[in-house]
Amino acid sequence: MSFQSELTEEEAREQVDTAVEENEVVLFMKGNRLMPQCGYSKRAVQLISQYRAEFETVDVLPALPEFRVALEEKSGWETTPQAFVDGEFIGGSDILAELDERGELAEQVQSEP
Repeated sequence: MSFQSELTEEEAREQVDTAVEENEVVLFMKGNRLMPQCGYSKRAVQLISQYRAEFETVDVLPALPEFRVALEEKSGWETTPQAFVDGEFIGGSDILAELDERGELAEQVQSEP
């Protein structure tokens, strides 16, 4: 999902809400799933991709300050990447890795049969 750059904070909030509401799994990250722009984003994509072929990514770099505010308001988490599943905040790459180690990530992100 690509969004315009130079957003107001209100526009960023609307785009975050829309992405979370319209996608079963969405990852807000630096870059996109084909070209992550930081190690944490790359790790998050790899972790989710193990269990789910299709999920949405949103590149926050074009409007990072605005997305940072909007995401923190939505999740209470101030860093990216941020994963949401079924409208609920799951966590960043470290939390995804912990869930994976405990065998819980697959259950969280896999689509219902």
